[in-house]
Amino acid sequence: QVQLVESGGGLVQAGGSLRLSCAASVWIFSRNAMGWYRQAPGKQRELVAISGGSTVYADSVKGRFTLSRDNAKNTVYLQMNSLKPEDTGVYFCMVVTDRTYWGQGTQVTVSS
Repeated sequence: QVQLVESGGGLVQAGGSLRLSCAASVWIFSRNAMGWYRQAPGKQRELVAISGGSTVYADSVKGRFTLSRDNAKNTVYLQMNSLKPEDTGVYFCMVVTDRTYWGQGTQVTVSS
């Protein structure tokens, strides 16, 4: 069983920055996929960024968001710059070990 604890969400004006953190309760190998999804109101959950060797970003966040991992701390970060109102949503951390585990989600709200 893996628990994921997220932090760092909040309210920010358009153009601002936020940094999300997600710590896993067990050892995560660098080859394990770990990353972030988000869900806006009334929309399906979508991939933001994921890393499991190489890093993949959604086209909508390329050049603005950066995913990084501290494997010694079993933690993944999402640095979000130049935020837009359309980035608003609940951001979920995830990791794949024996199955996919999800965090509880953290709200990100970007005001125009």
